[in-house]
Amino acid sequence: MNVLLKISIVLIVGITGGKVAKLAKLPNVSGYLLFGLFLGPSVLNFITIQDYNSFSIINELALAVIAFSIGSEFMVSEIKKVGRSIVIITLLEVVGAVFIVFGVMFFILRQSFVFSLIIAAMSAATAPAATLLVIRQYRAYGPLTKTILPIVALDDVFGIMIFGIALAIAKLSTASSTSWFLMVISPLIEIIGSIVLGLIIGFLLSFLAKRAKDEEEVQLLSIAAIGVATGLSLLFKLSPLLTNIIVGTVLVNILSNSQRVFGSVNKFAGSFYVLFFTLAGASLDLKILISIGIVGIAYILSRAGGKILGAYVGCKTVKAEPSVTKYLGLALLPQGGISIGLSILVRQQLPEYAAAITTVIMFGVLVYEISGPIFAKFAIRKAGEINGLDQLTS
Repeated sequence: MNVLLKISIVLIVGITGGKVAKLAKLPNVSGYLLFGLFLGPSVLNFITIQDYNSFSIINELALAVIAFSIGSEFMVSEIKKVGRSIVIITLLEVVGAVFIVFGVMFFILRQSFVFSLIIAAMSAATAPAATLLVIRQYRAYGPLTKTILPIVALDDVFGIMIFGIALAIAKLSTASSTSWFLMVISPLIEIIGSIVLGLIIGFLLSFLAKRAKDEEEVQLLSIAAIGVATGLSLLFKLSPLLTNIIVGTVLVNILSNSQRVFGSVNKFAGSFYVLFFTLAGASLDLKILISIGIVGIAYILSRAGGKILGAYVGCKTVKAEPSVTKYLGLALLPQGGISIGLSILVRQQLPEYAAAITTVIMFGVLVYEISGPIFAKFAIRKAGEINGLDQLTS
């Protein structure tokens, strides 16, 4: 079957899943993932691993657009008000996940030091895509929503740094000849390089968008900028996610009518979101459930506990609003693209541990990508922020 026909069928299945999820009062993204699961190797095998790899351009573009949209939440005027609080909350929820996962794996389950350290480091990052789509679907707005988006962006930065340091320690503990200096400095180069590239492209896009004549030209310029940011990031081994977050951040802070740009991109991106999450569901393999054992279950519970506890302590420390303190941790559970990307680095750098680590991480992705949006909706609903945008504009 040709690629175009398969993509069209995936899109139809995803749309159907979203409608069924809505009828069941679940987030649309949960429907995309669950219906996508039926297309994958676990059920129909309509989308094979080879197919999924050939659709990588769709995944890259969707993640890039999501990252660009998250950048719109980093307004300097708002960050000045809550910047220190966001950093403290993010740091504590990341540290909470890392310490609790490591403690459970190493001290309770008696796993090896290297396995425990790497798994703990990979638990830090949160996948922003699913949470962002839930917020948009329910037009959520309020203290919790305004706190979630900068945190899920910032904890990916912390996550990359922690993973780089953990990988360096793991390599040293296995007496590898790899330079520890390079292992520590590599994630720093990736972060700094991504920020610099994002700043350059962001300023260039702002300059061009200000002079664009109509919405179509704005849309074309924006998609081109996102594509260039993603392509150059991959070429120079930087982070496309962080680069596009910076592009969006620059735009929202220096372009007076930046919502014109973000709005034009969102109109273009809807079908790619559906494809991205439906394909993500198709990539999940239920056979993992059979082989995972107690270690996988412990990872799921300890990561969730660490995120929730860390976020709670962070919110208490900065005296955040009660709704944020109670429900923030539940919105930080999804795990996806970055963790999968880090597992590829583990396969390259620590091949002897790759199979066990990848299995646990993929199990985490399976559980958290399906359940995460449901918890995010629960948190937003309990905080009373569903349809908050409508109340804001009325």
